[in-house]
Amino acid sequence: MDFSTARYNMVESQIRPNGITDLKLIKALGEIERESFVPNERKSISYADEDLPVGNDRFLLEPMVLGRLLQMAEIKDTELVLDVGPATGYSTAVISKLAESVVGVEEDTELCEQAGEILLEMGISNAAIICGEHAKGVASEAPFDVIVLNGRVSQVPQTLLDQLKEGGRLVAVIGDKYLAKATICGKKDNQVVCHSVFDASALPLTGLESPQVGFQF
Repeated sequence: MDFSTARYNMVESQIRPNGITDLKLIKALGEIERESFVPNERKSISYADEDLPVGNDRFLLEPMVLGRLLQMAEIKDTELVLDVGPATGYSTAVISKLAESVVGVEEDTELCEQAGEILLEMGISNAAIICGEHAKGVASEAPFDVIVLNGRVSQVPQTLLDQLKEGGRLVAVIGDKYLAKATICGKKDNQVVCHSVFDASALPLTGLESPQVGFQF
């Protein structure tokens, strides 16, 4: 399979037509080899416009949804990002092209180790994957300028909101299976204000299914 052509087609048919105009983000999505983060038996659908299972009930977000979330976040090249639930690390790799540095937290140990190995093989030096619970984030590296949640949640845990820097942004798909919105939350004067941006569909993010204290759509 010609993955270069598939990647180009993803950008031209899924990314650009859906309001993603950030040129740095488009370049990152066009460069990072998504197939490298997908099991062999699913490599042929690496660039499909849907959430892509990668094993152990985990998945990579649909490219369009990930792209729009990252554009909403307006990540700067001086910023530190927390990437929650990256599975095999694709989203972390994309973010590494936008931020000064990015920390991914993945609670599935097998996928966490895979993600670390893939990023190392790709020579990405400003990203790290930490094995830990999604809901707990990575307090030791906080505060973060941006936090990205890779999957649908009913609520954003207060533990993650607490790790957001003053002036920081958190992006996530918030809601239930039948009604969910891509949402951006900002912190100002230690208060978090959230607003929805567009209707979005995403599989639920493991570890955040139970009620948490925090923002709810």
